[in-house]
Amino acid sequence: MPDPKFAKPWHGVPREEIDWWPTVNEDVCIGCGTCVVGCGRQVYKFDFERKKAVVADPMNCMVGCTTCAVSCPTSAISFPSTDLVLQLGERPEVRHAIEDALISRREELAFGDLLPDSDHLVQMEIRSIVDVSEGTRLFTLTPHRPEDCMCQFTPGQYLEIWIPGTEWMSRAYSIGNAPHEDGSVELHIRKVEGGRLSEWAFGPAAVGDVVTTRGPAGAFTMRSPGDRPLVFVARGTGFAPIKAIMEQQLQMFPERPMALFWGVTESEDFYAIETLEQWLRQDPNLHMTLVARRFDGFRAPDGSATVSGRVSDAVASSGLDLAGYDAYVAGPRHTVVDVVAALQQRGVQLDRILADSYGT
Repeated sequence: MPDPKFAKPWHGVPREEIDWWPTVNEDVCIGCGTCVVGCGRQVYKFDFERKKAVVADPMNCMVGCTTCAVSCPTSAISFPSTDLVLQLGERPEVRHAIEDALISRREELAFGDLLPDSDHLVQMEIRSIVDVSEGTRLFTLTPHRPEDCMCQFTPGQYLEIWIPGTEWMSRAYSIGNAPHEDGSVELHIRKVEGGRLSEWAFGPAAVGDVVTTRGPAGAFTMRSPGDRPLVFVARGTGFAPIKAIMEQQLQMFPERPMALFWGVTESEDFYAIETLEQWLRQDPNLHMTLVARRFDGFRAPDGSATVSGRVSDAVASSGLDLAGYDAYVAGPRHTVVDVVAALQQRGVQLDRILADSYGT
């Protein structure tokens, strides 16, 4: 029977609901016993008569651990795809359980020899809150004091924001605009059921509130020379860093060949329509495709195309020859993986794809 100290819930998820344990291919197993004696959680027993390792207590297995498979000399041990663990990690309750554990064990886990921190904390004031779609709010933040100016950053970077009045750790959000002279920044915040910052953003957050931020940070920034064509792919609020980069590039190279694919669930989830229309007027070489699982009464900007389905499928079936293009992709992890594969199918070299994925 599973040992209670090993089979306890995994970050709040009951262990019996997680199908994570090893499988032994007995045709390949040579009976060396490495996995049996190497597993400190007593997942294995050893059949001395048949000289085979047996998975006796699968619930003792640590979720995400594959040490036994890595150390097996004949590769006789397999595990489910690590996507299972990554999907669990995207659930708000899992992220919150990890955060709560870090906070409650701060004295035990804090690194004692603090390293110099070049980042600085910036106080920003909420200037406006606009509901741009059913589940997305656009926050505009401005410097609270002159020294708080967020005037210099590279489009595509993010900042961290702390939830006022709580001890919770910061959340990272991409800045949705190129630098403005007044130091203002846009944050595109989507509603996540149970999400702690989401509950604040769609609840008590109000114009005039002052929030602590840190940044800018991140390496999802323009790497391409000015004469290279670009393709951008965004899913949901992954549009924020893409918008910032495209805003900059259209200012610098207004006739540069570019393509944009933006995917959402419902067509009503599209926002910044006036911005899209402006881009199409500004760049005659811009190819824009708006992708939704379902369209309902949506009027697409003149010059754009609409496709029903997944954004990765829209890229794959677009017919565009993207050989020689550089690609920038932002959105949920699983979407980014599919989009990268689709871009390669359309001719984009892997080393010319820069991706930024987010969870919850």
